[in-house]
Amino acid sequence: MSGLRFGFLTTFYPPYHFGGDAMGVQRLAQALARRGHRVTVIHDADAYLALAAVPPAPGRAAGGADGVDVVTLKSPLGAVSSLLTQQTGRPIVHGAAIRRTLVARDVDVTVFHNVSLVGGPGLLGMGRGVTLYMAHEHWLVCPTHVLWRHGREVCTGRECLRCVLHYRRPPQLWRYTGYLERQLGHVDAFIAMSEFSKAKHREFGFPRDMEVVPYFLPDAEPPSAEAPSDASPHERPYVLFVGRLERIKGLDDVIPLFARFDRADLLIAGDGEYAGTLRALAAGNPRVTFLGRVSPAELSRYYRHALALVVPSVCFETFGIIIIEAFRQATPVLARRIGPFPEILEHAGGGELFATAGELEAALHRLLDEPGRRDRFARAGFAAFQTTWSESAVVPRFLEVVRRAAERKGDRRVAEALTAEVAA
Repeated sequence: MSGLRFGFLTTFYPPYHFGGDAMGVQRLAQALARRGHRVTVIHDADAYLALAAVPPAPGRAAGGADGVDVVTLKSPLGAVSSLLTQQTGRPIVHGAAIRRTLVARDVDVTVFHNVSLVGGPGLLGMGRGVTLYMAHEHWLVCPTHVLWRHGREVCTGRECLRCVLHYRRPPQLWRYTGYLERQLGHVDAFIAMSEFSKAKHREFGFPRDMEVVPYFLPDAEPPSAEAPSDASPHERPYVLFVGRLERIKGLDDVIPLFARFDRADLLIAGDGEYAGTLRALAAGNPRVTFLGRVSPAELSRYYRHALALVVPSVCFETFGIIIIEAFRQATPVLARRIGPFPEILEHAGGGELFATAGELEAALHRLLDEPGRRDRFARAGFAAFQTTWSESAVVPRFLEVVRRAAERKGDRRVAEALTAEVAA
């Protein structure tokens, strides 16, 4: 084992998090720790507490038992700390603590994740050793992170000032000074989560080359035909949705479909600020069930027994973690033809794409009328997960990016330490 020292810098980290990007950061940290590396994660609880309606559940402290050292930044200033970072692009409150931690841990490789509120562009100059940036969102080219213009449409051209005012966020004047572009010079390699996201960064003027290293999940054992199947959590055939309940997740035209499609139910796992609107849309429809937040163990069971996972997002996501979660459970996926979803499904052959509710309805009828079709999608998705999006497939790709960055930088010690591990 090479035993390198990694420092991860991120705004959100479990349990102080909202979505899949933080889970992706945690999985990478844990995977590196399992390979004998030492990983320190520095994250900003002030940002989470400023945005969350409730604090994390008690007793769910981050890190420790999984071999990852977690440093949680908190300040008496609370939300003011995050606002200062958002407005200045610098870690005004926590900068000294971040620098001390990186020096004390004698970091060999610094990986920047979602840094928008933990330090902004000013954080990029604090990295030690080989430095990488993983673009979990489109923050590098979009002040709102998601390329969802004016809260109503995908972004096809910059109208940033009007857009952030629509979102009721204060404009970031540093974005108009070249400060971000200058800070990018401190980073040795940039990683996009999909070919689509890489292309979208380029389209919106990102000036640096990007590698593509996707999200991953822990390796899965092939499903056994002899193993007894656990009981379905729902008495009827069902289609599953998993995610935060936001407008950009695209349920507005999926829920009405189930007012006329009665061959299966729609189960919605997740919660969020748009939940009230969606519940009102589904009022009186027995074919739609809101599950709320579901534990990981229970969610796996919902995946396994679903006719399909539906992914109807209408925005430009950087990846689609729930898609590979479904593939890991040998569940087909029906995804909207947008963003990285065509890239993932066309590679895997594990489902179908749709553009309209009518196309989604037709795909559902095909799955119900042709059982062999579902089985083919299930096998293909699971096989693609094993070879493309499992931990054993992806982590070596990440380490190879680190190794090449170290070679370019002239850091022979890091490059040589990773050569044997990547080759293995």
